[in-house]
Amino acid sequence: MANEIERKFLVTGDFKPFVKKQTRIVQGYLSSVPERTVRVRIKGEKGFLTVKGIGNASGASRYEWEKEIPLNETEELLKICEPGVIDKIRYNVSAGPRTFEVDEFHGENRGLIVAEIELASENETFEKPSWLGVEVTGDTRYYNSMLMKTPFTKW
Repeated sequence: MANEIERKFLVTGDFKPFVKKQTRIVQGYLSSVPERTVRVRIKGEKGFLTVKGIGNASGASRYEWEKEIPLNETEELLKICEPGVIDKIRYNVSAGPRTFEVDEFHGENRGLIVAEIELASENETFEKPSWLGVEVTGDTRYYNSMLMKTPFTKW
């Protein structure tokens, strides 16, 4: 079992000059209930199956298990996912000694840009770059599993 600790922020400035890498991600959910989300994802040319547990009180920490699976199996599993697909470009963005993952959403979530940083503990401090906006950690509307059901453009 592994716990993932991350904080999530809206992006309000120009982060693109600091991008190190970008990858297209398409994902669907076999289960989107908060207690156990089961995600199927194509990231670049690889497939993944991920299980996440419900978040703690702050929303910053939750159980996560991920396994790479064959791309053809991922494509088959996407066909039986719940309605709605997340389509986004993920940018790895340098900010001092850290790297943020910035997701620029497409489709019905177009216009939404969210940055995440993984931490070793919830209290860990880090430098906040100028392009980082308001923190939305724990706001379930910004969970990909919720954006699939209620897209950003319909808020």
